[in-house]
Amino acid sequence: MLMRLSHDLGLYFYDIIVARFDLWAAFGVLAQLVFGARFIVQWIASEKAERSVIPMGFWFLSIAGGLMTLVYGFVRRDIVIIVGQAFSVFIYVRNLMLIAKDAKKKASADAEA
Repeated sequence: MLMRLSHDLGLYFYDIIVARFDLWAAFGVLAQLVFGARFIVQWIASEKAERSVIPMGFWFLSIAGGLMTLVYGFVRRDIVIIVGQAFSVFIYVRNLMLIAKDAKKKASADAEA
């Protein structure tokens, strides 16, 4: 039974990693790497600040990785990826808008002081 399971798992991974791997799959993997890099950026920024912070790079990597994954979802015609990333990218852009609004408010307060 374990031998059969091992064999079947081997065939499964061969199928998804080798047999079905194409240029779009490579693009999808790259999209996930870009998207995942945002956590490394956040971790490094937090370690430097010695507190939890979310740097601007986090949001830019979120948008880039999210848009790349959204394109991949459209090419693969995967509704799960399309719905998930479409809403997520909107939230990432909105966070950047809120950060810019706050920075503008702080700049005008500093100018008045």
